[in-house]
Amino acid sequence: MKKRVFIVHGWDGSPKSDWLPWLQKELQNRDFEVLVPKMPNPEEPKIETWVPYLANSVGEVDENTFFVGHSIGCQTILRFLEGLPKDKKVGGAVFVAGFSSTGKSTLKGLTEEEKEIIAPWLNAPINLEKVKPHLPKSVAIFSDNDLYVPLSNKDVFEEELGTKTIIEHAKGHFTDESHITQLPIALKSILEISN
Repeated sequence: MKKRVFIVHGWDGSPKSDWLPWLQKELQNRDFEVLVPKMPNPEEPKIETWVPYLANSVGEVDENTFFVGHSIGCQTILRFLEGLPKDKKVGGAVFVAGFSSTGKSTLKGLTEEEKEIIAPWLNAPINLEKVKPHLPKSVAIFSDNDLYVPLSNKDVFEEELGTKTIIEHAKGHFTDESHITQLPIALKSILEISN
């Protein structure tokens, strides 16, 4: 059975932004089925639209279903996994510049307007205990100079989910603004967890 990878873009992103098109092509060249949903209203992402949208895009999950998320896309994946039936497992996930919810994660460098948009994502708790059984393998990738996601977020992934974490040097928030149009570490990570 063909392995499926769902790549979930970040806030204000799209399937064509940053390193996503590159990763999609690289995985397709390796015979993965790759879907990059265009998430609704990316300028103002909302939990109540993003999580169901991802669920509809994915359909049934199994051990051949993998995820790659960027920034708020990581949280969307975590919330989707949290809501899965107890007996469902996915193959794994790669989180790039990910964060969780209040008390566990912090963000920095946001304007007042951005803080308002992100508030529900930070204040509505994610039960990572519920996520963990669905997620046998995961990797979280951070940058040591991310403008928004402090490195302290890696502790959440390591401690709560047993995620392997990787710190990249000077990759910013892994966006076009940081000139990141390819992300070999994300490719390497998804290939490792899908083997």
